[in-house]
Amino acid sequence: YDHLYDPAERLFFRDATFFKTKTPAGKKTFWSRGNGWVYGGLALLLEHLPEKHPTRPFYENLFREMTSAILASQQPDGLWRPSMLDPEQVPLGETSGSGFFIFGLAWGVNNGLLDRAQHWPAISRGWEGLLTRIKSDGYVGYVQPIGAAPDKLN
Repeated sequence: YDHLYDPAERLFFRDATFFKTKTPAGKKTFWSRGNGWVYGGLALLLEHLPEKHPTRPFYENLFREMTSAILASQQPDGLWRPSMLDPEQVPLGETSGSGFFIFGLAWGVNNGLLDRAQHWPAISRGWEGLLTRIKSDGYVGYVQPIGAAPDKLN
């Protein structure tokens, strides 16, 4: 957290090599799947962290902070792009980051950390967007290949 979290953007850099890396449009590089790992991980951590644990308020606050950045980067089709602040870098909705964010948002609503009326529309749009990425045989497409940064997908 201390090393990779950007409090201004409320997102995590993948690693230190991205501190000064910019997208072709000159924006900071925040990878959706990497931030999805964090966001989904926070949901799972909070699910098991006792209510009275002294660090729980820190993690709840971080979850809520990230939520605002995640909602701001959701695209009209309900999905997130590989590059969270520069959706034009790879202008296709990606399923792994999107899936993590939808899971985290739904977990937050179902566990009382996020307001249902405010957040459910984003969850619903995200779910509908994910459904467009599943073929009739169950194949899930538009997953970014193994990598370490926003990249093309098919």
